[in-house]
Amino acid sequence: MGRVSQAQAEENRRRVVETASRLFKEQGAQISVADLMKAAGLTHGGFYKQFASKEALFDEATTHAFTASHAGSATTDASPEATIDAYLSTEHRDDVADGCPVAALAADIARGQGGPAAQRRYSEGVSELAQRLATDPDDGLSRLCTMVGALILARATKGEPVSEKILAAARKTLDQGN
Repeated sequence: MGRVSQAQAEENRRRVVETASRLFKEQGAQISVADLMKAAGLTHGGFYKQFASKEALFDEATTHAFTASHAGSATTDASPEATIDAYLSTEHRDDVADGCPVAALAADIARGQGGPAAQRRYSEGVSELAQRLATDPDDGLSRLCTMVGALILARATKGEPVSEKILAAARKTLDQGN
């Protein structure tokens, strides 16, 4: 098989990063390179032509997840209340792959997946979201903690009545803070 053009190689890399971003959020960093490449529609052998390691891909996919989340969020410029409503919705709970990377990648980042670049980008994403939620100089992080914790718990209990109750309780708590 012949070499791919530079444009095709760039397109392949973009596809792998986008696919990895979704799959890392949905399934965690334990997904195999072979499964990731299959999901991207490419061969396993092509991975090492594009990336030095799976860690390097995790770093790049983390950056992509936050960039895409920020750019694609309907609530980027919305009020803190609108952001909370969207974040604590059943739609967001159920859409892990396209949802917020703060909640989806927390466990992997905490376990040291990726390198310093992934952790730095994750920390920046946390700070950015906290700033969007702030209603005064000191409440953004506590509001974010409530939202992310509630979302993680609601995802873990999805399909059980308590899942909806968790989302509602977090919304009520955050509404009372206004």
